[in-house]
This record gives sequence, structure tokens and C-alpha cells, in this order.
Amino acid sequence: MPYKILAINPGSTSTKIAVYTDEKPDFNHTIEHTPEELAGFDSVVDQYDWRKGLIENVLAEKGVDLHDLDIVIGRGGIVSPIESGVYEVNDDLQHDLLHARMQHASNLGGLIALDIANEIGVKAYIADPVVVDEMMPYARISGIPELPRESVFHALNQKAVARLFAKESNKRYEDLNLIVCHMGGGISVSAHRRGRVIDTTNALDGTGPFTPERSGTLPPGALVRMCYSGNYTQEEMLRKVLGGGGLVAHLGTTSVPEVLDRILNHDLHAMLIMRAMCYSICKEIGAMATALKGDVDAILITGGIAHSKRVTDFIADHVDYIAPIYVYPGENELRALAENALAVLRGERIPKIYESHVSEDPSQINDEGRPSKLRDWLLSAINPQAGNKPITAIRHYLRKWGPNKNRREQ
Repeated sequence: MPYKILAINPGSTSTKIAVYTDEKPDFNHTIEHTPEELAGFDSVVDQYDWRKGLIENVLAEKGVDLHDLDIVIGRGGIVSPIESGVYEVNDDLQHDLLHARMQHASNLGGLIALDIANEIGVKAYIADPVVVDEMMPYARISGIPELPRESVFHALNQKAVARLFAKESNKRYEDLNLIVCHMGGGISVSAHRRGRVIDTTNALDGTGPFTPERSGTLPPGALVRMCYSGNYTQEEMLRKVLGGGGLVAHLGTTSVPEVLDRILNHDLHAMLIMRAMCYSICKEIGAMATALKGDVDAILITGGIAHSKRVTDFIADHVDYIAPIYVYPGENELRALAENALAVLRGERIPKIYESHVSEDPSQINDEGRPSKLRDWLLSAINPQAGNKPITAIRHYLRKWGPNKNRREQ
């Protein structure tokens, strides 16, 4: 018997929904939200009833009987860091979506899914939210203990594209080392090692490339001085980082096609800024190659900006020495959500239990009176495996880069 799936993906300026019958989409629909409409709400959570009503109106117009649905799945939000997977929307998850530590439209996905699911007596899920955290412990450490690096990236689309590439290559995602770069309003670059994202840039308000609307990595000293200059409020500075940084700060637009048109019309300033953004992406791809120790099977480029051959050619010219490059333009997060839901219904993927938790404080790692997964991980790494002794690595390094070697020939 075929399964009916409702997928819900709330974004900052739109709400996307789709109904699938097994793998086949019955329809996809995007509800656009104007700045004037959104300005009427004090917070994202306040948009809940409004967005849910819009979704129900579209479903009614399309003739969808909600009681025909077997499952409802929404995009995950800014909740506790969790590993990749499908999660049933339980009490803990509902609470953390309602009281998320950051405002983001994706927080509404699981909440609306739960409400609709409860009305018709089925279960609600989320899959691969933006806070998927599979990072190596030392990848989280920054130079200031109070400011750890966080895993916030386009997990849903990155994982879906990685699995699609694996399928097309007749390999398992869990057997591949990949660098995946999602380029949209936010940009994230991640190192996928054997099915886990061991390091990533923070695509929301952290480090990484600058984007059409986000600042990415900034000079820290200058940023602190700017914050305390007295010229800006906290809200104004946060806006410069998220929503008012990147291309829009330099060029007054978040539209990459518009910038590319300006370049074709000999706007050299637009060309300079566009190249700078692409260059910042290339540097992060190189960093993720280091996270994978140079063992990279492929570089996958996805997201809306990947439709531009001019952009992908520029990136390829800088990083194709690392690994072959494959381009998957656009994103289809609704399809990714539906595929995850279908895998649950067919018993191919076991839903995980969400538990709210506080991240472990690394400064307490030596306190053996406290349980610590981080301590266990580090202790297991103290003794190198046989054949991997440090002196062997050092001698290999000296042979490769010794004074009698011409580095250009390596």
C-alpha cells in the first residue's frame, strides 16, 4: 500500500510544502511571505498560527484530505546539538523548538508538523536539523573558552546530496570522504568522513565564508572595537553579522544573478566583491581537505548559487587539485524530508529519541568524578595504533620535505 507524506519547510521569507505518494511528489508549493507581512510579528514563534493556516489553506485548495496522510515531517530547528537522523517530535523536542536559543523559521517546522499530526492521529518527525553535530571534539575548541565553535550548517541538503552522490557512484555514503559546499543565502562547507560531518563552518552567525547576507569570519580585534565604538547598538551589530552582511553590505543586494548581471555590464566593484566571496568559499574547502587529511573522494557543490557556472568554475579553478568536483544546483529539502519519512514508514530507518542537553564543559574534563564522553574519546586516542607510531610519521615528513627535495616537483 502506498504511503502519503506531508513535508513542511519554513524559511525566512517563504514556507514550502509538498505531498508525496511514496517517492513521487503529488505537488510542491511555495508560499512567499512579504517583508510587510513578516514585519507584523514580533518573533518567529508568533508566526506559528499564521503559517499553519496558510499551509492548511493550500492543502484544502489542492484537495488533500489530511486523514489520508500517514506521516508528517518538518524541517528541524535550532535545538540541542544532535547526531544526524530522523527524530520523532516528543515533549523535549517540542519544548526546545518553542524556546529555541536563536530565532529561525526552521523552528516552526517540527511544531506545525506535530500539530497537524496530532489532529489526524499520526506521528510527526524532523530530520537532519541545522544543528546536527558530529564534529570532532577538538574541532569545537576556539581560542576563547567561552566561545566554542558550533555545528550549524545545511545538514538536510548536504546529507541528501552526499547520499545521492554515493548512490550514483554505486557506493555507500558511509564509505566515502566528501567535502560538501551548500551555497545559498547562507553558505556552509563541511567535511563528511565515512558518513559523519566531522567539521563544518557555522552557516548562521559564525565563522566561514561571507555570503549574500551574512558576514562570515571577521577580524576579531576590529570587530570588538567596532562593537564598543558607541556608533552601533547590539541589534545593529547582530544585523551586520546576520541579514545585513556579505554581498548586501557591499553591493546593496542579496541576489547573485543581479550581481552577475552587473559584472557583465562592467561593474568592476561587483566583480571584486563576488570574487572575494567565492575565494572565501575556496579557502574553507581547502580547510576541510585538511580535516580529512587530504583523503577526499569528491567535492560536492550545491545550493541555489550553484546554478551559476561562472561561480562554480571560479571555485573549481582553485580547488580541483584536491578531488573531482560534482555540481548539484539548487536544493530539494522537501524531497529529502519525504525520503527520510518514507524510510521510517518502510522500516529502513529507525527514528532516534531526542533528549535536550547542555554541551559538556571541556575545562572539567580532568574531573574523574564527572561522566565525560569527551574524556573517553581522548583516552582512546592516547595510544596510537600499531604501525602509526609518531616517529614513522616524522621520518616520512623529513623524507618528503627535506632540504634535498625540490618542493615544486612534489
